[in-house]
Amino acid sequence: MWINLRKYFSLFFFCSFLTLLFPQTFSFAQNAAMQEAELASQYFQQGDIEKAENLYKELAQNPKNIPVIHNNYFELLLNKSDFATAETYIDRAIAQYPQNVLYSVDKALIYNRQQLENQKDKVLQGLLKALSDDHQRLRMSAQHLSRKNMYEEAIPFYHQARKSSGNESQYALEMATLFRMLNEKDKMIEEYLIFVNENPANISYVKNILQNFLTEEEDLKALEMLMYEKVQKSPENAVYSDMLIWINLQQHNFYGAFIQARAFDKRNQTQGNKTMEIGMIALENNAYDDALQIFDYLVKQFPSTTNGLLAKRYRIKSREELVKNTFPVEKIDIEELITDYQELIAETGYNNTTLEALRSKALLHAFYLDELDTAMSNLQMVVEASRGDTRLRDRAKLDLGDLFILKQEPWESTLLYSQVEKSQKNELLGYEAKFKNAKLSFYKGDFELAKEHLDVLKLATTREIANDALDLSLLIQDNIFMDSTRAALKTYAAADLLLFRQKHDDALHLLDSIVVTFEHHNIIDEALFKSAEIQIRKGNFEEAVDNLVTIIEKFPKDVLADNAHYLIAEIYELHLKDQEKAMEYYQALLTTHPGSVFVADARKRFRNLRGDMLN
Repeated sequence: MWINLRKYFSLFFFCSFLTLLFPQTFSFAQNAAMQEAELASQYFQQGDIEKAENLYKELAQNPKNIPVIHNNYFELLLNKSDFATAETYIDRAIAQYPQNVLYSVDKALIYNRQQLENQKDKVLQGLLKALSDDHQRLRMSAQHLSRKNMYEEAIPFYHQARKSSGNESQYALEMATLFRMLNEKDKMIEEYLIFVNENPANISYVKNILQNFLTEEEDLKALEMLMYEKVQKSPENAVYSDMLIWINLQQHNFYGAFIQARAFDKRNQTQGNKTMEIGMIALENNAYDDALQIFDYLVKQFPSTTNGLLAKRYRIKSREELVKNTFPVEKIDIEELITDYQELIAETGYNNTTLEALRSKALLHAFYLDELDTAMSNLQMVVEASRGDTRLRDRAKLDLGDLFILKQEPWESTLLYSQVEKSQKNELLGYEAKFKNAKLSFYKGDFELAKEHLDVLKLATTREIANDALDLSLLIQDNIFMDSTRAALKTYAAADLLLFRQKHDDALHLLDSIVVTFEHHNIIDEALFKSAEIQIRKGNFEEAVDNLVTIIEKFPKDVLADNAHYLIAEIYELHLKDQEKAMEYYQALLTTHPGSVFVADARKRFRNLRGDMLN
């Protein structure tokens, strides 16, 4: 032993002495090795494997080069399935650099590539035991295994690292990601809950992950049951309540979300903030009955608070949307809504909330009672009283522009739309104003100008505006060259204008004339679909179905065929109350138009009608 140590120290001092005497020689050798390593890396990246391997093999003879060449050389050997050379090389690397745990992990990777489970497990278990109290190196090992797609093998290292660190929430996000990759949803969710409980500010991030990953209704149901258990065990934990509200919203169970939000507000004494949020979401998602119930609760429970006063306005708004979407719309219901708005304004005076109510009242006068003068007077008051709120002012200006179309004074409409377009440039209202100007050109038969505006709007940041612009642009493009006079397209545009002006019978007459006069024109399916929409507004549901069936039978490959399937199913479900027929058409849509934008909703509605969602 003494002799060996003497030889070792003699060699060490000899090398040190040479380095002192000839520093440039040793520096030159080091630089040469680095240049060769760089050249080998270039060969490797370019796919010239043979040249790269020859250089790496030579460089590997000197252990000092291992850290520089390891990643590429080791990957090269594995890709060639030269496992014998790889194992010999990695053993030398481990012997030379025993503190580098990644080399030991790479040895397990060699066995993993050969599907030698016993040898792989032996290496990893030995490493896990050796590092049991070193949470930093355990974490490094787990990360390296994850990078090599050895997700299952990485988990015990994170578990041990968590135990070693003394923090039971440590590495929750990393483990949640691994369980997600392994499709172990229950364990993934538990880790995400640990992660978000540690820092509740991360709850939005977790919701986004779960929304993308839990795509099946069964997944959401399972998560809902888990959250109910968590809430019962820890009712004071706001994270679980918030998650349960979110799950109900994902399932469009707005009443369920309301129950949880109500309890949340009581526990946290927030005077209905969370409940108001749920009411607004229900209203935006056309769940008018649920919204009405939620706002009614807020009015009664918090009568003198900001939420209570705001809920009064949105309670009427919910009733308004319910009335306007119950066909045919009854005049007496409109008059009652106007009375409710008047009472709200009289009770609280003029403020932003009541100015919005005044605007809604004006539109009811205009579009349902044909009382244009009253409507325009109300809107002018909103414009003048909302000078501090440019959005509300410009919204009312757009409405005034619409009313001038009803009065058949389109030049005034253009002026108002252009003002808003300039005032709200690059904002939602600005895009909407531009679209209204394009639609006005369409009504007037100036199709080239309309399409010019629409093609710009197709790139708008607002999806709804962009989609509407694309649809109208394609309608013009597909039909503008069908005949030199453009008679069919002009007739369709005139019918669309009559529909906007609520002249339903006149619009139907023009659309029927298109079907008869232009029998072989591309626009026939558009005319039939528009007729169906008008018949729905008039409450003539059977006639609407007849038009839509004609589209399916005569134009099965056209772009409106899937729309027709979906609308027929919706008519049977919501208006004619024929569940079997509704299911038939939802099923037909799923079968014949699997790429339709309506597929997800059609599948959900079909399952609901079939009873899949019943407990």
